[in-house]
Amino acid sequence: MTLSPRNRELAFLVVVGILTAVGFASVYIARQSVVSTTSLTYAGIFLGVYLVAHLVARATVPFADPYLLPIAGLLTALGVTEIYRLDPKDAFRQAFWVIVAVALFAGTLFLLRRDYRRLETYKYIFGLSAIVLLLLPLAPGLGRTVNGARLWVGLGPLQFQPGELAKVLLIVFLAAYLREKREVLAQGRLKDFGPLLLIWGLAILVLLETRDLGGGLLYFGIFLAMLYVATARLSYVAVGLGLFLIGSVGVWKVTPHVQERVTIWLHPWTTHKVYCPSTGTPQLRQDCQSYQLVKSLYSIAHGNYGGTGLGRGTVTDLGGHALIPYANTDFIYSVIAQELGLIGASAFLLVYMVFVLRGMRIALLAGDGFSKLLAAGLTFGFALQTFIIVGGILRLIPLTGITLPFVSYGGSSVVANFVLLAGLLLVSNRANRDLLR
Repeated sequence: MTLSPRNRELAFLVVVGILTAVGFASVYIARQSVVSTTSLTYAGIFLGVYLVAHLVARATVPFADPYLLPIAGLLTALGVTEIYRLDPKDAFRQAFWVIVAVALFAGTLFLLRRDYRRLETYKYIFGLSAIVLLLLPLAPGLGRTVNGARLWVGLGPLQFQPGELAKVLLIVFLAAYLREKREVLAQGRLKDFGPLLLIWGLAILVLLETRDLGGGLLYFGIFLAMLYVATARLSYVAVGLGLFLIGSVGVWKVTPHVQERVTIWLHPWTTHKVYCPSTGTPQLRQDCQSYQLVKSLYSIAHGNYGGTGLGRGTVTDLGGHALIPYANTDFIYSVIAQELGLIGASAFLLVYMVFVLRGMRIALLAGDGFSKLLAAGLTFGFALQTFIIVGGILRLIPLTGITLPFVSYGGSSVVANFVLLAGLLLVSNRANRDLLR
């Protein structure tokens, strides 16, 4: 018997619910040293939220890919479980944002279920809206600086990162504009790059002002990838990479924050004491600027091959203080790698790879240029964001403050990624429906 796409999605969500119950039970037992039905309650609530998402998908995108929603469920379940392991209060906040994100996911599907391609008509509005969102953290009284980067906007007790949503809006703009201009862009006429370069230049200037290294790399990478998909010209990619390297060197020379990040990346350990900005006294670098990265690497190494087990990793010292600052946001992968080990962490990354594979398959199946570019841009943005944060933690590239999609603590990131997921399902539904006709 062959299951329909939505029935397959439902079956996978049930499996994810069972895994969630097992994982949360392991963490709860490790924290509380008692066996409780709380894990079953948590898994039931989680499954209920995703059943709502499934019912909405069944009603609005019946032909969409059946694997993306369960993958998102698995990643968010693991994220909330690990966040609970680090701080139960943050876990409840994250669970609330997951519910909000699923509501926006459902709203996006309902609003665009008839024809999402009408978004193409408003491409310049999306582009300008992305710039406004990126400018918000610079507004006096609104912007908040965290770890040297001005990325946050604060409204009373509520804080959010507008750059996460700006990423999605910028991808929609690029998909629409590149679809319209791809033939002339392939010819290399400079005048046709005007509006595109104007909006892109404004975005880069804002990112430079906010000192968001990860965001700059993410947006520039998405831009180059979508430009290549639209024109199939490697020369554009080569020129873009060259410009990026030149710009990176320039920013490194004039921005102390960037210089510090590169130094930490290249030389996290020292055998002699260096100046520590936080204390104003000489200290070993691993006890000051690179403390977070070094403790993260130790955490990964401690996991060995099989891991310590969910909830059984070492995340605090004898005094109860966190060994890795901001472990639930920037360094949650380190905790996962310690508790699941090399085998589990590799499987975890394979889940991301499957998501990217399904997204690129959607782009290949899409029947029109806008849909292809939209699916490719959303998928590549998701993949590049994952690489940037994991690559920084593993010292493949300098460390940045980007979140791990669906897993890291943060409402802005979860909401933006569920909107991204809705976009992929909309494209997939149309592509598969057209194939069946």
